[in-house]
Amino acid sequence: MEGDPLLPKDWHEDPWDAVTGVPESSLEEVVPDYARFKGPLKAVGIAFCAAIILIGAIGFWVARELNPSGEPGVAINFTVNTGDTLSVVADRLQDQGLIGNATLFRWYASTKEDIELTPGYYSLRPGDTAGNILKALGTPPAQTFVSVTFPEGMTIAQMGERLSSKLTRLNADAFVTSATNGSVVSSLLPAGTTTLEGLLFPDTYQVSGDDSEARVVSTLAQTMERVAKQLDLINGAKARGVSPYQLLVIASMVEREAKVADDRAKIAQVIYNRLAAGMKLEIDAAVKYGQDPAMSWLDMKATDTPYNTYIKKGLPPTPIANPGRASIRAALSPSGAPPKNDPACIGLPVGTKCQYLYYVLADSNGGHAFATTYEQHLVNVDKAKTAGLLP
Repeated sequence: MEGDPLLPKDWHEDPWDAVTGVPESSLEEVVPDYARFKGPLKAVGIAFCAAIILIGAIGFWVARELNPSGEPGVAINFTVNTGDTLSVVADRLQDQGLIGNATLFRWYASTKEDIELTPGYYSLRPGDTAGNILKALGTPPAQTFVSVTFPEGMTIAQMGERLSSKLTRLNADAFVTSATNGSVVSSLLPAGTTTLEGLLFPDTYQVSGDDSEARVVSTLAQTMERVAKQLDLINGAKARGVSPYQLLVIASMVEREAKVADDRAKIAQVIYNRLAAGMKLEIDAAVKYGQDPAMSWLDMKATDTPYNTYIKKGLPPTPIANPGRASIRAALSPSGAPPKNDPACIGLPVGTKCQYLYYVLADSNGGHAFATTYEQHLVNVDKAKTAGLLP
C-alpha cells in the first residue's frame, strides 16, 4: 500500500502479503506422529486387562480349591502305606474325593514345611481345607484319637458295631473274633472259656489312629481287670458263694434287667434267692441272648438254649452282656431281706419268710414290683397288664 504513512518508506510488498483467502485444505488438522501407535496400544491394553482378569480367576480358583466353601463332609478313613510319597498320597486323596486337585495340593504342600508321612490310618473330611488335611497327615496316627463310648449292658457284638460306626477302618466282625477266639486273654476268664463276653468294661475310651480291633478288645479287658481289683471282686464273690466269673454273670443279668438304679440290688437279691432255693431263674434277658430278635417271645421261651433260664436251672454259662460298675456292685452287695413294710412282706401266710423271689415291670420308667409269693407276683402282673406295660 503505497502512500500509507504508517508504513516504512522502504516497504515493498511480497507475494504473500497479497493473500486474500486461505485454501480449505490448509485448515485440515495435522495428525501427530504418535497416532500411528493408537491401534497397537489399544490391543496391548486389552491384553493387559484380560491378563489381570485371568490371573484373578486363577487366583479365585486356587483359593476355592485349597479352601473349599461350606462345611467339610463326614470324616472317612484314609490309609498311608509304607513307602508312600506325598505325590502318591495326593493322587489317592483326589481319587477318594478328599481334595479337588492333586497337582495343586502338591504345590501347596511344597510351600510348607516338609512333613514326614507315617504309615497308618488317618481320619480326613472331604471338602476340608488343604491346610487342615496337610496338618492331619503330619500328625502320626498314634497321636490321633477318637472318643468311643460303650454303654453299660452292651454285648460284644454291639460293642463291635459301635466301634466300627465311630472308626470306619475298624471292622465289627474282626472285633467280635478278637473277643471270642481266645487270642485276647483275661485273668477273670475261667479255663476252657474263650469268649470275653462280660469281661469288657463299658466306658468311654480314646482309640488311637493305629489301634487294631484286638488292641481295643485288650484295652477293654484290662480295664475290667482293674475295676475288678478296685471293687475287690475276688473276695466279694467268695463272700457270696460264687466265683468271680459267676458274679460277673449275675452282674450282666442285673445290667440287662434293671432299668432304674434302685432296682439293681433287689434284682441281684432275687437271683441269689432263687439259686439258693433251687428255682429256675426265669430271667427274660438271658432267654433273649443270642436269639433272633425277629422271633416272638413265646418262641424264644420255648427254644432250648444254654441261656434259657425258664428251662435250665442255675446260671447261664457266660455273662449275657458287659456290666458296668453299678451292676457289679449290686451283685457284690445285693439288697438283703426286705423291710417289714415292703409290699413283698404284706399279707404273707403265717410262717412264710419275706424275701424277693419275683419281679415284674410296675411303671413306665422301668421300675419293678417285687414279690415273695407267686400269688403276689400274679397280682403285680395283672396290674402291669392293666397299665399297658405288658402284652
